[in-house]
Amino acid sequence: MRLLESKKSDKKGRSAGGTIFSIILHSLIVFLAVFATARAGTKIKENRATKVNFVAVKEPPPPPKKEVPKPEPPKPKKKEPTPPKVVSVPLPKVVAPAPPQGFKVLPPPVNIPTNLPTVDLSKAVTNENDFSGKGVAGGSANGVKGGTGKEGDTGKEAGGHEGPYMEFQVEKPVAKIGGEAPEYPQSLRESGVEGRVLAQFVVGENGRYEGGSLKILDSSNPAFTAAVKDALPRMRFSAAQIGGKKVAQLVQMPFQFHLQK
Repeated sequence: MRLLESKKSDKKGRSAGGTIFSIILHSLIVFLAVFATARAGTKIKENRATKVNFVAVKEPPPPPKKEVPKPEPPKPKKKEPTPPKVVSVPLPKVVAPAPPQGFKVLPPPVNIPTNLPTVDLSKAVTNENDFSGKGVAGGSANGVKGGTGKEGDTGKEAGGHEGPYMEFQVEKPVAKIGGEAPEYPQSLRESGVEGRVLAQFVVGENGRYEGGSLKILDSSNPAFTAAVKDALPRMRFSAAQIGGKKVAQLVQMPFQFHLQK
């Protein structure tokens, strides 16, 4: 800002009023300049104060909570198996096996005698049937077929056999000797139906059918099966034999139902 320079007037007769006016004017200008400068400084300070911005600081997130593992339920204890009850079973009676049926084998002499023994010609030394060559070597003619014992044993059955014998195990198989034959069912006879039944049963030592042992292996009609079941208790058989002794045998017998033409 330039202050107005007061020029010297050439006029000597300048008035006192003009000088006063000039002083007042310059004072006013100075006052305005100072006021404007002070006002500008205040505004700058105010502007600077308003520019301060307060920023809200975000709080850090809380740490994640650790999941506490749930306690596992206690496993059920395995039940210990109860020990089996020990039942004392009487041991079966040991029966000496019967001597086998067959022919004897003479062992070679170990000590050869130097003197000839006296021979009684009136007494039979051996049994010629023992050397027939039939049966098992080492057995005797009076033994039991299939027996495994030594000569002199008193076993009841050959080899301690249990249950009925099969046909190939006996010397004399079962044979039918009498009794009623199964009756032909009247309804099938009138219808002209023929058929066959294959039955399996046990014939005891008394030559009779043992109840409860029947098993139907094949049947063409239930009516024929019923007829066989009804007739079996009344049928008669000759019992199977081993060594002259009667034994039980398992029998398979076919029954034929044919119409006479």
